Amino acid sequence: MKTLTVYFAITNHGFGHATRTASVVEALAKICSDRLIEFKPILATTAPLWLLESYISQPFIYHPVILDIGVVQSDSLTMDKTTTLKQLQNLYDNQNITVAQELELIKANGVDLIFADIPPLAVAIAQAANIPCWMSSNFGWDLIYQDWQGFELIVDWIQVLYGQSDRLLRLPFHAPMNAFPQIQDLGFTGGMPKYDPESLRKELGLSSDRPTILLTFGGLSLESIPYQNLAEFPDWQFLTFDRHAPEVKNLKNLSFKKLRPVDVMPLSDRLLTKPGYSTLSEACRLDLPTICLTRQGFKEAEYLLQGLENYSHHLIISPEDFYSSNWQFLEQQTNPPKLRAEEEHIYELPDKFGELAIANEILSLVT
Repeated sequence: MKTLTVYFAITNHGFGHATRTASVVEALAKICSDRLIEFKPILATTAPLWLLESYISQPFIYHPVILDIGVVQSDSLTMDKTTTLKQLQNLYDNQNITVAQELELIKANGVDLIFADIPPLAVAIAQAANIPCWMSSNFGWDLIYQDWQGFELIVDWIQVLYGQSDRLLRLPFHAPMNAFPQIQDLGFTGGMPKYDPESLRKELGLSSDRPTILLTFGGLSLESIPYQNLAEFPDWQFLTFDRHAPEVKNLKNLSFKKLRPVDVMPLSDRLLTKPGYSTLSEACRLDLPTICLTRQGFKEAEYLLQGLENYSHHLIISPEDFYSSNWQFLEQQTNPPKLRAEEEHIYELPDKFGELAIANEILSLVT
């Protein structure tokens, strides 16, 4: 029997990198099972185990390790640049120790490929192990840090490492990512709903004839969601995964159920969220109209919002609209996707099953 061992290096920033990589692991595991290939995934990340298990049904090795920092945040919008730089400098200073530790694990497990989303240090580990490093993302960390004072050395370090990777499987909503030498564009990635919508609706006690709004703001959520605005919509029903949400008559808290936001997207009429690749990608795959906040100071958000406008029914709102209004934007008509409305006859929309395409690319290593 052929074997395939992949070391998945996943950024420790938020939940989106983990869920989109986990969707690739799940797709690859199923294909390998069908083709009688022994697949051994190693997930190198500090993302929560429960989160990974919510996307991956097959066994995997969970290897908690810090390979990058991302941005230190108190919630999904508030960034701490000073602490971020301090932690990045520590990672840079100790990179040889980290590479040596990971090299030992990789050799012991006979790893064939490092697949990274998108820690730059993964490239150095792959070079030490003399195995290829493929990367996948819609942005690189150099994009985020390049305009921040004091991050110049880190940006140069990241770009050198990215430039030594073997290939980039670039996702939609992407920045140019010019540091990478070989780029292949692929489609939307993420999970698909696990449950029959009508059965789930009944189980959750939701009405099918009331407007349903899904509220989700990433793994760190937001510090002060104005839930009092829900009183303005007594005939609507709202869904949240916020463990700290207050008890509100028309709010269903799903944080203690074994559900993911994507599982309840088919029950929702609209999504209210902040810029985040995985949530927006999963919504686009399911054609769920989306209301999204803007986000200042985080460059990826520009590309996410541009992609949302291009591919989805959408409404873009400011933080002031979100925090200071009574949410009357919920009653506005969403705008149609620009590319579908204007250019579908000449523009090829992204494939909706990018994780399958990535899985098949990885499988080509052993077939």
